[in-house]
Amino acid sequence: MNHKSTTVSVQLPGHRAPAAGYEAPFQMLSACHERVQRTLTLLQRLHQHVAQHGGDEQAVQAARDVLRYFEQAAPQHHLDEERHVFPRVLALGDATLTQVVHRLQRDHLEMESTWSRVRAELQQLMDQGPLLSASWVNDTQALFQHFVSLYERHIPDEEKLVFPAGERALEADALNAMAQDMMQRRGVRLG
Repeated sequence: MNHKSTTVSVQLPGHRAPAAGYEAPFQMLSACHERVQRTLTLLQRLHQHVAQHGGDEQAVQAARDVLRYFEQAAPQHHLDEERHVFPRVLALGDATLTQVVHRLQRDHLEMESTWSRVRAELQQLMDQGPLLSASWVNDTQALFQHFVSLYERHIPDEEKLVFPAGERALEADALNAMAQDMMQRRGVRLG
C-alpha cells in the first residue's frame, strides 16, 4: 500500500504575479486576485495538512504566510476598489452594476468580519503548534470554507463586470491618480 504524505508548502506555488505595474492599476487589481486565490488554496491545504499531521512547523509557517497576506495586501486591495473603482462604477448610474457594487461592498464587510475569526484560529495554530487541539480541524472547517466561498463568488463579479466598467469610466488623469494613490499607500517610489 502506497501512502502519500501531504505537506504544506510554505511557499505559494507560482507566487510570482503577472507582469503588471502600477501604471496599469486594473491589471494590478487582477494580479492581486490571483494572489488571493493562491493564498486561499494555501489556507485549504493548510487545513488538510493539520488534519493529517497536526500543528507541525510546516503548518505554523503556512499559517504565518496566510496571515501575512490577508493582514497586509488584502486590505490594501479592498481599499483600492472602495476608493477608486466602486465610486466610478456607481456614478455610471447603471442599475445592474449598482446592485453588484453594493453587494461587493457588503462582501468586503463580511470578508473583514470573517477574516477576524480566521485570523484568531490561525493565531491559535501558531501559538500552540504541536499542542494544537485535535478538535481544531473540525472547529475551523466551516469557517475556512465560508471565507474561501466569499472570494469565489466575489472575484468573478469584479473581474467580469465591475473592473471593465470602472476602467472604461476612468479618464487618463483619474487612472494616473489611482496608480499614484496605490503606490503611495504601499510606500512604492518611482525611479
